[in-house]
Formats: sequence, structure tokens, C-alpha cells
Amino acid sequence: MTTPVRFLLATVLTIAATASWCTPVNVNTADATTIAASLSGIGPAKAQAIVDYRQKHGPFRSVDELTQVKGISQKLINRNRADLHVAAVVAAAAAGGARPSTRPASQPTSQPATQPASHN
Repeated sequence: MTTPVRFLLATVLTIAATASWCTPVNVNTADATTIAASLSGIGPAKAQAIVDYRQKHGPFRSVDELTQVKGISQKLINRNRADLHVAAVVAAAAAGGARPSTRPASQPTSQPATQPASHN
């Protein structure tokens, strides 16, 4: 392989690795593999603990709530804060989580379309 091709290949691999490592992760929807790959200091065991907690207790309401997961400290959250995302979960938790689903206040609940009764 020629030197320019090696350089190009190394550059592409470095950019791809950095981009995947810096992508924000939604801890309410991501699987353990994605969480472990995306966050610094969180390996497969801690990532699985996050998923297990979410399945048992329902979606996280804030990033700081991750401290409720065994092995996740505030320091670890602060280190990864820019890469952590907690999106509102509209559907009920698949595992029947104890907390109600959340919806942004600006987003109305959907109502079936009905026609008003005619009084003619």
C-alpha cells in the first residue's frame, strides 16, 4: 500500500471512530452496546445496568437520574454530559414501568377526528 493511501485510510478510520464515540446517546432508547460504545468510562456491565434500571423503573426523566443506577456516579455523568441525551418517551414503557410516560407540554395529545352532529 502506498503512503498516501495508508494516510487516507488512517484518517478515515480515525474520523469514523471519533464520530461514533462522540455521538449523543439517548439513554431512554439505546441498547447496552450503543451506550457502552458511546460513553467514556461506561463498559458493557454498566451499560447493561442502565438498560436494566430503565426496563424496571421506566424512562429516565433527566440525565442526573442515572445516579440511581448502581455504578454510575455524578462524576461519570458530568464527564459524559455532552454525550448524554434523555428524550421524552411518549409510549408507555414496554416492561410496564412504574412511572407514567412523559410528553412535552407544547405537544397536545392526539384526539380522534370527529364531526360535530348536525342539528338541521
